[in-house]
Amino acid sequence: TENSPVASTSSAKTPSVIASPVAKKTDSPHGESKGGQVVETGTYHLEFLAEKETNATHMDLYLLTGDNHESVTNAKVIAQVQLPDGKQKSIPLTYDVSGKHYTAALFENITGQYQVKITADVKGEKVNGRFNFNR
Repeated sequence: TENSPVASTSSAKTPSVIASPVAKKTDSPHGESKGGQVVETGTYHLEFLAEKETNATHMDLYLLTGDNHESVTNAKVIAQVQLPDGKQKSIPLTYDVSGKHYTAALFENITGQYQVKITADVKGEKVNGRFNFNR
């Protein structure tokens, strides 16, 4: 009967084994330790960072795909930003080869929360992610 508790202990460990792959998605060391907001959608991994500068906010997007989180270099990426005052801005992001990410600057200094919808077109496939940041 001592084997029964061991068996139940094993089955109790099963949820943590199941949880590991979920945690692994955002815990992967493939350039994802940027400290940004992460969205997993389909086979894509999006990580968004907003860095405040004096007169602008520098926006970076890491667009990765596959189990190895390889950089997607040929997407058309647009950030649709809702400013704290409700106004909308559409900002194209360009690919930075050396940094292996998409980047753009938002020249706004309004204090408050900014809502960002990223739309990436990867060979006709739409990849979306929603993020926010405060300034």
